Amino acid sequence: MGGQPALPRRGRLARRLLGGGQEPDPRFSLANERTFLAWIRTAMALLAGAIAVDAFSDQVFAAPGRASLAAFLAGLGLVGAGAAGLRWLEVERALRQGRPLPLPLMLPVLVVACVLLAAGLIGYQR
Repeated sequence: MGGQPALPRRGRLARRLLGGGQEPDPRFSLANERTFLAWIRTAMALLAGAIAVDAFSDQVFAAPGRASLAAFLAGLGLVGAGAAGLRWLEVERALRQGRPLPLPLMLPVLVVACVLLAAGLIGYQR
């Protein structure tokens, strides 16, 4: 009688994606969501950079270099957006099942890509 009210049941898709477990503290789920949104903003910035390079850098880069750089940035944005979704899901599952949080595998990929991009731009001559 004096217990907490029952939480509404999750839908079949949510149960399948989240893999059961207990509802985590909402603050942790919301922090996970904010981190996801930050990664999505990064992916969108990479896509915007790809569009900007392709549209506005014809005075700086030759056509093949411009297209390659734009494709690289767009691909990195695509991978980043996909990794953000997978990371959100992995963290949410870990929170629900009381497991340690997984390592952010996208972080080293993004760092290496940015270092290679910066090195390539420093060494680039038209």
